[in-house]
Amino acid sequence: MISAPDPSDPRAVDLRRMKLVALGCLLASLAGLLLSLAMGAAGPWAWLKAFCEAAAIGGLADWFAVVALFRHPLGLPIPHTALIPQGKHRIADSLASFVRDNFLHPEVLLQKLEILNPAERLGQWLREPANLAQLTGSLRAMALEALSLLNEQAVRRALGEFLVARALSWNATGTAASVLDVMTQSGRHQDVLDGALAKLRDYLSTPEVRALVAARLVKFSRAQWPKATSLVDTIANVDKMADSLSDKLALQLVEEVQTALSQPDHSVRRQFDVWIQEFIQRLREDPGFAREVNALKDRIVQSDDVRAYLDGVWTEVRASVDADLRRDDSVLVRHVDRSLAALGERLSSDPALVQAINEHVLSSAERLVGGMREGVTRHIATTVKSWDDRSLVRQIELSVGRDLQFIRLNGTLVGGVIGVLLYALTLLAQR
Repeated sequence: MISAPDPSDPRAVDLRRMKLVALGCLLASLAGLLLSLAMGAAGPWAWLKAFCEAAAIGGLADWFAVVALFRHPLGLPIPHTALIPQGKHRIADSLASFVRDNFLHPEVLLQKLEILNPAERLGQWLREPANLAQLTGSLRAMALEALSLLNEQAVRRALGEFLVARALSWNATGTAASVLDVMTQSGRHQDVLDGALAKLRDYLSTPEVRALVAARLVKFSRAQWPKATSLVDTIANVDKMADSLSDKLALQLVEEVQTALSQPDHSVRRQFDVWIQEFIQRLREDPGFAREVNALKDRIVQSDDVRAYLDGVWTEVRASVDADLRRDDSVLVRHVDRSLAALGERLSSDPALVQAINEHVLSSAERLVGGMREGVTRHIATTVKSWDDRSLVRQIELSVGRDLQFIRLNGTLVGGVIGVLLYALTLLAQR
């Protein structure tokens, strides 16, 4: 909808002034005509009559022509008047087609973009420190505004639901089988076994473990063989025997673990290889086992602890990003600034990158124009057709009306000159 014209618009002031000038010339020619007729229209008055008569006719004709563009002269419904309001729909379609063919034509637009060389201009713009600072400042402000506008509870809930849904749809057995398959092909599963055996060796070598083993041996023997333990207790100290036995057992286990670590073809390693392969095969071929693994995964994902953790992920991420962006030495802003500056420098020294970006811009512009061309055309036509007739006429009149008043003024003056010339020719013909 076109807004109502402002009376203080300079165009409106100029239009009113030119209308008064044109009207004044027309009235002056009518007054001169009446005066010349009153004076007998002879001698010099005949010349004045010829000028004013033709000027009045020319002024009236051009007044009618100018007014007929915008409205019915004197409010009379004369055919082929009020051309603009009457032809608004045709004008809307013509204007839309003009914009489509001259501004949104793919060939025209692509030629303009190719001459513009957007990639090179972007590089030049980014190499200016003031432009770079302005851009990063705007990006920082937009990021902070976006964070403040986001509904934290809704985002947290949506993020949690998304992650849970993705985890529930994830085939854990297939992934585990693929990972283990890759590990076995590169021998990394043996590295895992080495780490576990080394930890076990270190664990068994500690005095605390040996003491724990001794205590468990005494407790087990007294529970299983109370009479034998009582008999041995009368002969010797069971606790001392258990300590000695646990030390020997721990040392034996440590030696066995060390042997497994030092021998690549140890039976433990071969058994571990067999177990891994069987486990991979079971993951892939045993539907029941796959269901059990996925069910365990689903229970873990849907547990209260996991859901509570997911609910807090967005809060922590948002708070961390917001705090960083508000700092003067923001890591994110500094990274963006360096990346943009590096892009600007590279665009100045890498013709291949410039060409690639320009080709991408041109292809994107071609697709964009092709998709929006008809839509923009319909939008322009529909918008113009929806405008109020009076407001449309007023806006066009403000834009070109001042020049049209010159047509009225020129018509009056040129008509008067033509009238004098015709009167002169008439006198020559009479002689």
